[in-house]
Amino acid sequence: MSDNDTKKPTGDAQTPPKGAPTDTPAAKVGSEPSNPPAGAKLDNPPAAASGPTGTPPPKPAAPPAGGPPPKPQPKNPGFVTAVIDGREVVVKPGTNMIEAAKSVGSEIPYYCYHPRLSIAANCRICLIEASNAPKLVPACQTPMAEGQVIKTTTPKVKEQQRAVMEFLLLNHPVDCSICDQAGECKLQDYYMKYDYKPSRLEGTKALKHKRKVLGPRVVLDQERCIICTRCVRFMNEIPKEPQLGVFGRGSHERIDVFPGNELDSNYSLNTVDVCPVGALLSRDFRFKARSWFLSATPSVCTGCSRGCTISADWMSQDTYRYRPRENEAINKSWMCDQGRLSYKDLNVGRVLSARVGRGLQAPGTVQPVLTRKDAALGAAKALKPLAGSKQLAVLASPLASNEDLLAGLTFAKTVLGVTSVFVGGRPQGKADHYLMTADKNPNRQGLALIAKGLGLSLKGFEELTPAIKAGQVKALYALGTEVPTDAAAFAEVVASLEVFVAQAQNESPVTAQATVLLPASAHIEDEGTFTQQDGITQRFRKAYPSKGDAVPHWKWATELTRELGGESAAASARDVWRALSGQVSEFAEFNWDKASPPDREKPGINPLPSSADGRPPGYREFGAPRVRGI
Repeated sequence: MSDNDTKKPTGDAQTPPKGAPTDTPAAKVGSEPSNPPAGAKLDNPPAAASGPTGTPPPKPAAPPAGGPPPKPQPKNPGFVTAVIDGREVVVKPGTNMIEAAKSVGSEIPYYCYHPRLSIAANCRICLIEASNAPKLVPACQTPMAEGQVIKTTTPKVKEQQRAVMEFLLLNHPVDCSICDQAGECKLQDYYMKYDYKPSRLEGTKALKHKRKVLGPRVVLDQERCIICTRCVRFMNEIPKEPQLGVFGRGSHERIDVFPGNELDSNYSLNTVDVCPVGALLSRDFRFKARSWFLSATPSVCTGCSRGCTISADWMSQDTYRYRPRENEAINKSWMCDQGRLSYKDLNVGRVLSARVGRGLQAPGTVQPVLTRKDAALGAAKALKPLAGSKQLAVLASPLASNEDLLAGLTFAKTVLGVTSVFVGGRPQGKADHYLMTADKNPNRQGLALIAKGLGLSLKGFEELTPAIKAGQVKALYALGTEVPTDAAAFAEVVASLEVFVAQAQNESPVTAQATVLLPASAHIEDEGTFTQQDGITQRFRKAYPSKGDAVPHWKWATELTRELGGESAAASARDVWRALSGQVSEFAEFNWDKASPPDREKPGINPLPSSADGRPPGYREFGAPRVRGI
């Protein structure tokens, strides 16, 4: 494990303004004091106690004639009290106006502002009226002041917003019908809300590079760019890899890579996330799906042991992309490109049906179709004579969820009678300086905790191959077939096994050697938990039904337990957690139900796409899984 595996990201580039009581960014602290301390909202603070002689405290001296008026005392000590659109707001010192307005339900539009980036204040659409300023002030850059009165809906403010929108759209191409950002574009949303007027431009629009390939994963449409500089600030401040810049002047100003370079950072796709318009686009997702046809499900990235909190966007039974979701403790608002592209294993190369007998048969041989019941019977029949034997080994994958491992390892201990488990999983990879870790397995920590709680010892994968070659292991039950070595080489080793029962998500040379192959669901097809490298356990939700005949690992373990004479009444991942997690002391404080993220994002903050014909998003197409260039 490298040093980067234990390094926690900061994720914040914006430093708090002078006087802020904490180290959190100014824009972040705005929503915290929504319930100020008891007594903080009293109109008249309690009078000071009398002195030791019982005499009342002296009155403050009057200010000298002609001098400045006395500074008003804070209504809520330690906080700033102001009025926004007639509603009183109490926030921490240093909170900017955008975040303060959000806390009372007022929306101030913005493009260039991002709570985790430095303030640029160059889009000018957030200008509002403040009682202590003669002109309109940028809400993103201006901290709240005691007693301040802010107005965001006056005719002067509305005219300013309309004028800014007209200016931004002056040279913007009207190609929304082919733009991947359609449905998620702030230009579209704000045009309908703050402008909604035809263009008054006479003559041609300024022409720029329409398809500028910045790097292996990002393409730029310079004509759509509004020069908010979010992408430039992100690359400079978060991964600290300054690969983008602003070039030119006036209407010829453009975003581009530095001469002779390309945008090849492992965090380049975050620039697509922060782009408020359709200028920066993912080359992987481009022209694949419309955002209003996609559903978003809260999930966890399985690309490495960091366990970034994400939203998985899907349609029918295909996953189309991963997007980072806010999590202060793990990934802030970001994720690496390698993790984003790890969704592809969910769509292709899946094990979709059960099989009894090795998969290397003569060409033209048709495999018999097995029901799930027949497959479970075949696996139980193969494992039953070896239960309790030292010749039977168990291989567990740290890609499986905690619920899968709880059920699978309990079955291995109580029914198969094993005392140790071999650990499989993906091989070690490269780490970077920020989020990505060298361990490419999302639940290695959870596997270690569960094995410890169940009293099972863990053995390294490197011990399994010599044991099979020496004849010490003649049967293997695999809870996931990912191996940290060459899969073809290991397949030759397991070909000598008499019994090889494998629960697998994806086809590989190893699954071809299984005597009984059971199709397993991916994490996106069920709900459960992962425990990432720092010991933080996270819930993920089910997006869509399992492909083919696949079912979760825990369900196969439950059915095998019943077929071999054991007892297991679990009917869901929740039942597995409630029944078995008590054996793991580290899971005692985790509330499985309360930790569940909402199954849909909150409307108004991250509005979900809505379908055009009344059918729910994500269910516009049915049938076999499709592969669209993935």
